[in-house]
Amino acid sequence: MAADPLPNEHLSPLATLVDEVLAGVGYEMAAATDAINDAVPGYGGLFDPETTSDELRAALETLLESGLARPPTAEATGDGFVLYVDGSSRGNPGPAGAGAVIMDAAENQLARLGRPVGSRAGNNTAEYVALQLGLSELLARYEPAQLEVRIDSMTVIRDVWGGEDPTEPGVETYSEAVATALLRFPDHRYTHLADSDPNPADALATVGADIAAFGPG
Repeated sequence: MAADPLPNEHLSPLATLVDEVLAGVGYEMAAATDAINDAVPGYGGLFDPETTSDELRAALETLLESGLARPPTAEATGDGFVLYVDGSSRGNPGPAGAGAVIMDAAENQLARLGRPVGSRAGNNTAEYVALQLGLSELLARYEPAQLEVRIDSMTVIRDVWGGEDPTEPGVETYSEAVATALLRFPDHRYTHLADSDPNPADALATVGADIAAFGPG
């Protein structure tokens, strides 16, 4: 059975199934998309326009019934980590996705995570989900002592590190989970990313938004 997915906003049944597959592989986007593509009959795949909703749903249900395994945890150099996070929303609100990249202190990539957030969610909600996703998986895999979060949302930064009450409606579930997770880090700080700064989590958030845009299925 897949692991329980993290909370999300409203998703279509088809997008929800994809999110359950992602949860089963620890939200490793590449592992999930490879497994789904292999399960779709013929030459179709997750984003192949020739793949029908019925074919994709059948492949997803087969994967969930057969059981999913997390990829092996990559070895980290030490107990310091860097976490890139990003949220993407088309229309703000609109189909939204979250991405997170876990690195060790030497900035070796250890995990590339992503998921859909909701069919009608805002950028800041997606950024909260990305932060929750990255922190949750980092704590599930490692015993971190130091953490630098690299993030571009000043709203989330003010809420999480500035001590302000969340200003985005409906994000309490995520903000409380983030606050609880950060208590487990003896030493954590953030770096604000400018729009021009590279963010490897951006592409993962975009794929998450693509999944969130899936119809009912």
